[in-house]
Amino acid sequence: MKKFFSVLMVSVLTTVVVQGQIITPVKWKISLEDSGGAEKSLVFTAAINKGWHLYDMNLPAGGPVSTSFIFETLNGVELIGQPEASVEPASVYDDLFDMELRWYGESVTFTQKIKVTDARKFRLTGEVEFMACNDEMCLPPEHISFRFDRKNIRTDNLLPSDPASSSPEDSVVEEAPEETREEAYDDVPAQENQMQERLSLSSLQRSNPEEGMELWSPVTDELRAFGDAGLSATDMSWLFIFFAGLLGGFIALLTPCVWPMIPMTVSFFLKRSHNRKKAVRDALTYGLAIIFIYLLMGLVLTAVFGASALNDLATNAVFNILFCLLLVVFAVSFFGAFELTLPASWTSRIDRKADSATGWLSIFFMAFTLVLVSFSCTGPIIGTLLVQAASVGSIAGPAVGMFGFALSLAVPFAFFAVFPNLLQRMPKSGGWLNAVKVVLGFLELALALKFLSVADLAYGWGLLDREVFLVLWIIIFALLGLYLLGKIRFAHDSEWKHLSVPRLFLAIVSFAFAVYMIPGLWGAPLKSISAFAPPLYTQDFNLYEDEVHAAFDDYDTGMLYARQTGRPVMIDFSGFGCVNCRKMEASVWTHPQVKQLLEKEYVLITLFVDDKTKLPQTIEIEEYGKRRKLKTIGDKWSYLQRSKFGANAQPFYVLLDNKGKPLGPSYAYNEDITQYIKFLKDGLANYHP
Repeated sequence: MKKFFSVLMVSVLTTVVVQGQIITPVKWKISLEDSGGAEKSLVFTAAINKGWHLYDMNLPAGGPVSTSFIFETLNGVELIGQPEASVEPASVYDDLFDMELRWYGESVTFTQKIKVTDARKFRLTGEVEFMACNDEMCLPPEHISFRFDRKNIRTDNLLPSDPASSSPEDSVVEEAPEETREEAYDDVPAQENQMQERLSLSSLQRSNPEEGMELWSPVTDELRAFGDAGLSATDMSWLFIFFAGLLGGFIALLTPCVWPMIPMTVSFFLKRSHNRKKAVRDALTYGLAIIFIYLLMGLVLTAVFGASALNDLATNAVFNILFCLLLVVFAVSFFGAFELTLPASWTSRIDRKADSATGWLSIFFMAFTLVLVSFSCTGPIIGTLLVQAASVGSIAGPAVGMFGFALSLAVPFAFFAVFPNLLQRMPKSGGWLNAVKVVLGFLELALALKFLSVADLAYGWGLLDREVFLVLWIIIFALLGLYLLGKIRFAHDSEWKHLSVPRLFLAIVSFAFAVYMIPGLWGAPLKSISAFAPPLYTQDFNLYEDEVHAAFDDYDTGMLYARQTGRPVMIDFSGFGCVNCRKMEASVWTHPQVKQLLEKEYVLITLFVDDKTKLPQTIEIEEYGKRRKLKTIGDKWSYLQRSKFGANAQPFYVLLDNKGKPLGPSYAYNEDITQYIKFLKDGLANYHP
């Protein structure tokens, strides 16, 4: 049921599966620009990888970690104003945090003005705190340190001419070791290099320091020995988009705008040439021209707006309202209220071009005519596909989707040109094509509610809570079932004397889906439509309590308990802002067998890498040759994930014995319950207390 209705509505839930890989999507370059006067500029430049974004400064409380510039030492210098960004951030409503968020999807530079008040004492240190996310995951907060002193500024016009005015304090600064002018966060080296950490033993709160350090020792080699595929990232999103486009093109074929064109066009090619090979070659060229036009359309659209702009549109509240209204208009058109077509002059002009041109150019204009004529049927499918494909955050996303769409649209023309005898066996045009349009109208109407839900959450109207959304979907799919049974008819529907088998089965599926959604009115999670329905927290009446919660949120305490009870451990590296973590908890952990394994067989420890609670004392570590400070609980767990397991993406699950050694490969975002159960059972089989 889940797969059928998801693909039938041509909606793609792209997933970037990242396991066991250190990701550094944001790289910083920090410099001090010195004009020679007292006023100078600190310049913080963030280079952001495509598809990722960096949060703005001063976000509301309760949201993700804002980008902030912390100045720990200000000797002989004072700040002028606040840091200023070089570009305006994108403003997007986020369902999870229930607030408007601001972020930068491309490189951005922050400038902080400073004024040197005493050049001899000048010393400035601090750090940049930031958090990077994409559509699939958020990385834990990072801290990049910076420091500048007298060596980094021009002092010609700032120091007094009388050397006697120097004080003993000045000489101390003079002898201070020279710091680097710029510090950049370079790419993380390969995980084969062992990390050199200096973790404060007191922070582990253990009675046995040697045991505590053993629990924190790296185990990347052991994970690799288990064949951990997570040590190299895999991105399958393009494949999903391609197949979604392929399915969209197949649906478009069954519409009355396209289906009748197949025999007409193929017959034209066969009749206009006495040479069958040339006719086949022309038909193949025609198919390639269709692919070229749609592929070009996807590339141009993304090039004009940019991949990040398309992604911002896909999550923008105003855009979602407009797209909802557009889908409603398309649905009403499919129901037969009016015919939505492009200006006739466009088609006529292209027809004239096709008649006057020769060779492959005439074939190209014929393909362009098909694109224009079929717009009323293909437009809603293409529009939905482009919006969903834009969420990949890559310029290739819409192009891949459009390629899949055009391929399935073009193949029949070439196929029937090669095998013209099969044209006689094609179902003839008739009332069933109108029925296809009406079915698409119901699906477009249902999908429109998904976009309206985003806008409703953005503005806080409270009009489309989860119960209201589900009631409307139940009614829509029940009406669809009645239409398929012939109990509802529209003006343009033809009469039919009996119920065909395909219509009967589609009606059964539609009614079954409507009944499936009814328990959701009482809080059932409805995993198959979790990507469409509003979040569960918007529901007022909820009887669902079958959730799994970790027994421990501290690594060392949980490991001590596991050793005392003789049970293996599952570490869940999570985040308050991790959407895929919540999906795994809702769709996988609630499965009875998974729930039993997690609660009865394992000690479950959940570590939030974005927990901003301050540590009792700062922990100093050395990582990749740099001194760093761990100030929050989230910093500590993020460092544990990086140093011990060589990963920094969430969700990230790993099974350990009582000595902190892995019991199998790690596991990341994958809602396949069978695979997750196998992951847990393999860990139990490898556990030897």
